[in-house]
Amino acid sequence: MKLSIACLALASTCVYAGRPQLSISLRDGNFDGVEGLDPTLNWEGSSSSGDVDLSYGIESSVRPTSDIASLPRNIWGKAATNVGGWGVSARADIDGQDRSNADLSFDADNEDADLSLRLTASAGGGFNVRGVEATKGLDMDGARVTINPRYNMETEEADVVLGYDKGDTSVRLTASQDNQEVNVKHAIDNTKIELTASADNQEVKIDHTMDRTNIKLTASADNQEVTISQQLDDQNRVAPTINNRGDISVEWERSLGDDSSLTATLRPNESLNVEWRDNDWTANVEMGLDGANVDGANVHIKRDITF
Repeated sequence: MKLSIACLALASTCVYAGRPQLSISLRDGNFDGVEGLDPTLNWEGSSSSGDVDLSYGIESSVRPTSDIASLPRNIWGKAATNVGGWGVSARADIDGQDRSNADLSFDADNEDADLSLRLTASAGGGFNVRGVEATKGLDMDGARVTINPRYNMETEEADVVLGYDKGDTSVRLTASQDNQEVNVKHAIDNTKIELTASADNQEVKIDHTMDRTNIKLTASADNQEVTISQQLDDQNRVAPTINNRGDISVEWERSLGDDSSLTATLRPNESLNVEWRDNDWTANVEMGLDGANVDGANVHIKRDITF
């Protein structure tokens, strides 16, 4: 893994660095001093070396500490190129706290043959293949048909996903030796209908929009839920949700202009969540509720920054 980390360090000196994103959370809802803060920095960049395109990134804590090695949480890198008409890429994801192992993925795509291949593996104490799959596409009478066989090496389970897309209709059939599931989506004007059925469960979803009102209904044998979203005016939207267990929640969103908004979601006797978006800033406050009493709070603050 030392080689992977070195490659990422080298790549960071190249052409383009993305916009970092800084997040600040209160750990375990602790408001008591700096120790309660948990700032996190996400950064990524890209470059090229000859015919190879490189991209890389890191998620790291930026808490004051003398143990610098404890700061990285996730490190990743990806290389992509074209070989003989095939677009090929390889990606590695490394846990910053356990750099002895890496999750790997290898992809190959041939547009002329309408064929793609994918292999996932892990490295650390040996190279272990986790899964392989292929996707073949076909264009038939204005419809798009895909065939996607998959094999999980760890569980020794195989299945195949058949896809059909034409206009406002799509069908997905997933079949293995032990289970079969079909998913059908169809749109009619302002109404979207989705049906999922397997041997164990059947579920239907209906999404209908009319003027300033949107209705979403989800129903299965065990669960039924409906959400009615009403745009009251240009600034305010309210959306109550109720299910067959009697659980109720209400979401209120107020537009503050200039890509800013305030959204509050109340679940009586359970929680109150508030999200405030102000351009590059996003703040989330999650509070548990016990009757009219607030039972602790967790705060998460995030913004995009440019160095």
